Amino acid sequence: FCAKIGLESDCFVNVIKQVGNYEEIYNRNLGPDTVFNLPRGLNSLYTDGGILYAPPIR
Repeated sequence: FCAKIGLESDCFVNVIKQVGNYEEIYNRNLGPDTVFNLPRGLNSLYTDGGILYAPPIR
């Protein structure tokens, strides 16, 4: 996909390396080590009682 839009083939890997995955971003900005101390709740994966579901990419 990345190459089709003129980016390096590993563009998404580089983004995740630089900013982190969803959990890391959430925890860094809203999670237990912040002034907000918000539990993920519905922002958790569906396997953990939340509503986040990533369909398989084929």
